[in-house]
Amino acid sequence: MQIAEAMPVGAAVWRNPGAPGSVEEVLLDPAGPSEVRVRVAAAGVCHSDLHQADGHLGGELFPTVLGHEGAGIVEAVGTDVAGLEPGQPVAFCFIAACAECRRCLEGRAALCERNSRASFEGTMLDGTTRVRLADGKPARSFLGIGCFAERCVVPARATVPLPPGLPLWQAALVGCAVVTGFGAVRNAAGVRAGESACVVGLGGVGLQVLAAARLAGAEPLVAVDRTPAKLELALARGATHAVDAGAADAARQIRKLTGGGADHAFEVVGRAETIRLAWDSLRAGGTAVVVGLAPVGVEAAVPAIGFISEKSLRGCFYGSGEPRREIPELARLAADGEIDVAGSVSHLAGLDGIEDAFGRMRRGEGSRTVIVLDRELAGVSP
Repeated sequence: MQIAEAMPVGAAVWRNPGAPGSVEEVLLDPAGPSEVRVRVAAAGVCHSDLHQADGHLGGELFPTVLGHEGAGIVEAVGTDVAGLEPGQPVAFCFIAACAECRRCLEGRAALCERNSRASFEGTMLDGTTRVRLADGKPARSFLGIGCFAERCVVPARATVPLPPGLPLWQAALVGCAVVTGFGAVRNAAGVRAGESACVVGLGGVGLQVLAAARLAGAEPLVAVDRTPAKLELALARGATHAVDAGAADAARQIRKLTGGGADHAFEVVGRAETIRLAWDSLRAGGTAVVVGLAPVGVEAAVPAIGFISEKSLRGCFYGSGEPRREIPELARLAADGEIDVAGSVSHLAGLDGIEDAFGRMRRGEGSRTVIVLDRELAGVSP
């Protein structure tokens, strides 16, 4: 099924970095041969979206439709697409890995060489765009998705079929927050039962890191944040201890609670001071994994003397694995109740609630906001 001409859709558009977005009607061009059109049910508001809106990621990426973490129903497929059909529920995966480049063959599809450029430039894989503003000017789709819109066109490889039984408002988070958080624990750190861990930053992704560490058997498991409500939520979701990240002796408290330092420290904020806190919380031989996305220009420093105790500092992007393979497994776990996705959502809103969600992020309030485009399709109760 192929649509013949552009269609008008409602979308949230950002025209300039640092300026508020607006909900307006845009034109969505037809899906290309290897692309699909998706009717968006719900989309999570991620800190990456905020960084892009504020112009923290660099590049000439405006005007743009934000949103990369979402789920919906396939409406139309390109002529070369196999394995997808209209009516199929899918989650978005913003790395449409080629499965052929060096990084993909190494099992590091999150770093796919062929498709990363298009994703980060907000275009389709051929370098073109599918969204036009009312005046005809082309607009980017953030990370090649742009799902803060009623509908979007994406590469077929940027979608992952979903299992039955998982409401789409929850499935929306699996393709970013969940796969990123679980991948950090499984792939980047390799946490084993009985190893100690701390999680610095308890937003939407941080809560998924915490959930993954708990399922891996991390003990003790220390939650670290500045917001008391977030610390309380983390304790209710399996953390054994909570530490105020703003305390002058926060690192010392973490080391004491973990018996001399954590085996694994996960930084899920993207700030120099929290990266340093994660590092200072480690035991000899421990590893700090930086999951949080830092704005362009931020530099983090750690005492080099720590390297003689075999401490490690490593990065993690999109779970550092093969997201298209891992997302279906995580979606099944969520559908079976093994992963509590709903419990990490603090707010539901419409397209006009994105700027409020950004405000909460800036203030460190709440966890994940989910933008609901279609309440019935998303499975949200009246």
